[in-house]
Amino acid sequence: MSFKGVYVLVNLAEVVERILTFLPIKSLLKAACVCRLWRECAHRIMKSRQEVAWISAVGPSASDGHALVCAIAHELQKVYILPETVLYIADADTFHGQGDVQRQKKARKKNGSEIASVLENLFPSQCQVLGVVTPGIVVTPMASRSSRPQEIEDGESGLALLFPKIDGVKIQHFHFFKDVKNKTFDESKLSEAGLKNNPELRVVLMFGYNTHKQGANRFLHQVIDPLNEKNIIIAGGQVDSLSSFTSENKTCNRDSIGVVGLAFSGSKVQGATVLLAQEVYDERTAEACMQRLKAANIPEHNAIGFMFACVGRGQQYYKSKKNVEADAFRKYFPTVPLFGFFGNGEIGCDRIVTGNFILRECNNVKDDLLHGYTTVMTLIHFGTK
Repeated sequence: MSFKGVYVLVNLAEVVERILTFLPIKSLLKAACVCRLWRECAHRIMKSRQEVAWISAVGPSASDGHALVCAIAHELQKVYILPETVLYIADADTFHGQGDVQRQKKARKKNGSEIASVLENLFPSQCQVLGVVTPGIVVTPMASRSSRPQEIEDGESGLALLFPKIDGVKIQHFHFFKDVKNKTFDESKLSEAGLKNNPELRVVLMFGYNTHKQGANRFLHQVIDPLNEKNIIIAGGQVDSLSSFTSENKTCNRDSIGVVGLAFSGSKVQGATVLLAQEVYDERTAEACMQRLKAANIPEHNAIGFMFACVGRGQQYYKSKKNVEADAFRKYFPTVPLFGFFGNGEIGCDRIVTGNFILRECNNVKDDLLHGYTTVMTLIHFGTK
């Protein structure tokens, strides 16, 4: 390299920064070690990258590992943001080694805890990882934000949402599990998790697990009902199992009844949810619900959608028509990626937290947040950079 070239690369910040913007995060972190100028440029670039990224997998991988593990191992090197929080969702059958029999004959399938450990180790050590396993997945392919979302009711699939540090947005994990020795739930734990006495709280994604067990419904109400007093979006569902929660001791009991999730706080955050009740039975009525969500006027840039559907809906519910609800969402939100799952019960209601952060509800009666045979559609906006 000529002397002039070397001079440019060690002295002209605007040129260096322009070049470094083309690097994915792994390469950018390496470049930051070259010199102080490059480090300063790299840090400015990382701070500017505040959009949520995702990695998805649909169909079995070529290797004997779970498709989501293989996709993350390959695609994480291409990601442009530094994830601080990860939410991954994987299909229950293959994650727990109950899927493809022919592949199991060829090689021993890892069990769920082994797969979860592999997944956790793929992400940066400081990254908080939350993982759940569900009967089915809703995912937008990685090609583009405008790719058609897919409802995957059967087969190997998974997704990982990667949340970077976003200015003005705080993301907190929470995990509560039922104490068999105590029938009451200590509500002070909600405050400790930032779910109560937090005026900045805007959106809560909440997942119940092992909810088929006795006492689960009572426990869910003990956790959820106090939050129903707040001007926040609450959305989620009941999953098969909890697979990862890295901020916690590995010895925590995954066999107990529990509630886990993410809380989003900050004045920038806006959100809305609509409930597709049992009366929603075809494309027309599904699209009518999406029109209600559209009417909330939540900004669609730097936004993501969530779909939490009952395992009893999907193709069979819509008389063998595939992808009805995901397609209805895409019709009204063509540039917003959609993620979620088919589960064993839904959490949510019709609710809007708008730019002036005034909660609008249908009536003065407290909303019922626990449902069956429904779908909860959610839109979350993380603010403008």
